[in-house]
Amino acid sequence: MIKCVTIDDEPLALKQLNKYVSQVPFLELVGSFTNAIEASAFVSSEAVDLIFVDINMPDLNGLDFVRSLIGRKMVVFTTAYSEYAIESYKLDAVDYLLKPISFSDFLRAANKVHRQFELQQSAAAQPSTTEPESDEEVTITSENKEYISVKADHKVMLVKISDIDYVESESEYLRLHMNTGEVVMTLLRLKNIEPILTAGDFMRIHRSYIVNLKHIKAFAKGRVFLNDDVSLPVGDNYRDAFNNYIEKVYLNL
Repeated sequence: MIKCVTIDDEPLALKQLNKYVSQVPFLELVGSFTNAIEASAFVSSEAVDLIFVDINMPDLNGLDFVRSLIGRKMVVFTTAYSEYAIESYKLDAVDYLLKPISFSDFLRAANKVHRQFELQQSAAAQPSTTEPESDEEVTITSENKEYISVKADHKVMLVKISDIDYVESESEYLRLHMNTGEVVMTLLRLKNIEPILTAGDFMRIHRSYIVNLKHIKAFAKGRVFLNDDVSLPVGDNYRDAFNNYIEKVYLNL
């Protein structure tokens, strides 16, 4: 079971979150709070795996609350304001739910949490006598320039490179977002896969994202759009390289 805490200063929103938690078999609600200060004391003294937290709260907002945490917890932000999305991902949030939250959106976030939790449990279950792999020892094979093989869900998966929409970094994990809608999650860092992908049709556009340039449909105001539902930020350190690529490859009318 994934032990979770809910935090929201709006009683109705908190009640809705708690109801959703009760409907997901692998989630266990161990605490529910209307302010982050009370929650902070609880989280620091109790076993908590996951925190659902509102961003806009008096006294201590959700972003500052997460920054103040000691020890790594999985976090899902909830808010009525979409402009906080980028900031939330800078804090390695598992997901970001925009109010009003439907159960389908909540369940999608919960499933993402579950996948990450299983990866963490699997890594923790490795024999203590085994030294952790260094970055150099983690390898991704690309035997024919079409596929990469990655460890996911207790097996080695062959992933067709051209089917990857984008790669998302989350702490020690990567999510490979496929054009089929599938998400492959693996215990790797972005710098391990970057040399292989960026040698082809991919570009690093953010500290947390590598995108398939062939799958970009539009770009505006520091974001690239892969479809109507998915857009990614272009980080300040990567903006010049991305703009140079656009100017070089496309005829701008």
